[in-house]
Amino acid sequence: MFGIGMPEMILILAIALIVIGPKKLPDLAKSLGRAMNEFKKATREIKESMDIDGDLKDVKKSLDDLNADVKDAVDLNPLKSAKPESPTENVAPAETQAAEPSPDPLTGGKPEGARRDE
Repeated sequence: MFGIGMPEMILILAIALIVIGPKKLPDLAKSLGRAMNEFKKATREIKESMDIDGDLKDVKKSLDDLNADVKDAVDLNPLKSAKPESPTENVAPAETQAAEPSPDPLTGGKPEGARRDE
């Protein structure tokens, strides 16, 4: 206990007996014993709470991993893993032709409804 041997302990008790007196020494020893027990109990509770915190961190990490695995397994967006397409690939060729009318060789490049002045 703190590197104090039996001779040192006897010397400390002898000095305490002289300073405090024989009437108050038992009461002082009793209160000192109670204080040491309370200190040990508080230290034990702190160690247990630290162990509980470590266990809770392990459980939280496991739940986070499980949550990520479930999200990956139940992914509702099938295109997420596919490579994105460019905007020009989405447009059909017929739509691009309808947007810009081609010139008519008979009307001289004018749209079909327009008349040509002869």
